[in-house]
Amino acid sequence: MSPIKFLIRTFKDYYKKNAANLREVSDFTKREFAFLPWDKSIMLRHMGFENIDTLNQYIINSAPRHVYSSGTLYKHPEIPNMEKKGYEGCDLIVDIDVDHFYTPCKDDHDGWYCKSCLKNGKGMPPACPECGSLKLKRISWICEKCLDIAKKEVQKLLFNFLIPDFGIDQNSVMIAFSGHRGYHLKVEDESLRPLSSEARREIVDYLTGENLNFELLGLRTRSGIVYGISQKNLGWARKLNNEIQLLLTQSDMAIEHFLLNIGFKKNHIKSFLNYKDTFLETFRNSELNDWSIEGFDINKWKIFLKGIAKRVGANIDEPVSIDIHRLIRYPGTLHGRTGFKVQDLSIEELEEFNPLDASNISKDPIVFEQEGIEINLKIVEEFVPATKIKGITYGPYDQGDKIKVPKHIAVYLLCKEVAEPVSMI
Repeated sequence: MSPIKFLIRTFKDYYKKNAANLREVSDFTKREFAFLPWDKSIMLRHMGFENIDTLNQYIINSAPRHVYSSGTLYKHPEIPNMEKKGYEGCDLIVDIDVDHFYTPCKDDHDGWYCKSCLKNGKGMPPACPECGSLKLKRISWICEKCLDIAKKEVQKLLFNFLIPDFGIDQNSVMIAFSGHRGYHLKVEDESLRPLSSEARREIVDYLTGENLNFELLGLRTRSGIVYGISQKNLGWARKLNNEIQLLLTQSDMAIEHFLLNIGFKKNHIKSFLNYKDTFLETFRNSELNDWSIEGFDINKWKIFLKGIAKRVGANIDEPVSIDIHRLIRYPGTLHGRTGFKVQDLSIEELEEFNPLDASNISKDPIVFEQEGIEINLKIVEEFVPATKIKGITYGPYDQGDKIKVPKHIAVYLLCKEVAEPVSMI
């Protein structure tokens, strides 16, 4: 049996048993739905459903690889012509996915293969380190470390920005584990739905700390003295000042590492470290605001503050939040790159949630683990990283290895296209 046929059958069986458990999202009849089949690369879009039952039946019949609904509300979601759909606004969608920012664990479990020179390696380089080719086949893996980093980014977004700075009601925030390497947030707030893409761009800039005007936050020079960001300001001024104080309490090695990463030379690093204690005292005394350090002009401070802002800002997939016609994975459906469920969560549930080892069975994305079935597979990729799920590590594997693994691991490896089924046990 081919991997695709096996997965179609597996997904179909799952939906027959569980489709009735799908919840109806808000404004259901105004949402556009979209599906990606297993045997096509073109998404089936511009579909609308009268109720959750008709959606359930469609999913059972077609067993798609991916299921989406729109963050947008339309009068006629089924009309293909975007101008005739009757746009009524869009929820604020935020995608936090470790695919879009660096995590150290990627150097261990992500891999690449160059189609030009046939070299391969670990990590996620932008081009082949050997020949410079951009024709790379990539293997993006999952682990508890990167998923925990993604969760912390969600919490940062919620508790450092959306709730305190935008006054977002917690009850309007829908959170879901994406089923792969991150989380989706949908903010269903009537005041946000009419916003244009340009207005959403401004929100994104605020959330990420991009394009901050440091002069407006208080940075200035007067009579040759550099004065820093006002400690009396709120918002980003307070966030930056708090992060600087946190940096100053770290070891000299940690501070040097940060300054090197933002492009500072040895002489500037030495000046900064020599002034560190005095600088920290400046923050502890709200009346002081003198940021004068040897070799540091206002432009050098702007570089420093951009680096601090990068630490403070939320790591989000920016185009997702700007797009007013964005699709988002439908909660409760299966992710076709893992076989994991797109799991919706409350803000309270997020704190203890571990998608690879969930303690609450009703919130467990690893749906095939409960079946207790084992599958025989053959590894078809040159190298397959280790996978730790439910506290058990499987792999690493090499091309040609024949393995017998629980069904949830088999489905994951097949969805990742690194194995093929030999038989079912």
